[in-house]
Amino acid sequence: MRFHHTGVITDQKQAGEVYVAATRVWVTNPEAHPYRIEFLRFEPDSPVVPPVRDHCHIAYTVDDLDEAIRGKNVVLGPFDALDGLRVVFIEENGAVVEYMQFGKGRTEIS
Repeated sequence: MRFHHTGVITDQKQAGEVYVAATRVWVTNPEAHPYRIEFLRFEPDSPVVPPVRDHCHIAYTVDDLDEAIRGKNVVLGPFDALDGLRVVFIEENGAVVEYMQFGKGRTEIS
């Protein structure tokens, strides 16, 4: 596991945000933020529910998403967030954690 970003919930539009159709959420690219912050803005009809919808999260890249979530409390996913990026959210000890697996040839979000 390698640290990737911290996700912060917002209700304000952000510069450069992109739409993730699978969850109906607008997100920013944490690689473009000096502190690796990803802002998430949910559409009113987003299927994302608590705790992901109302708690910040920490995200890690993993080599094998299925192995990383084995025995974990999965609260959202896995799903394809972007082309070549599969993610899942778990809850562990009250904290929301995102695991990200980049597909072959993709190493970053941008």
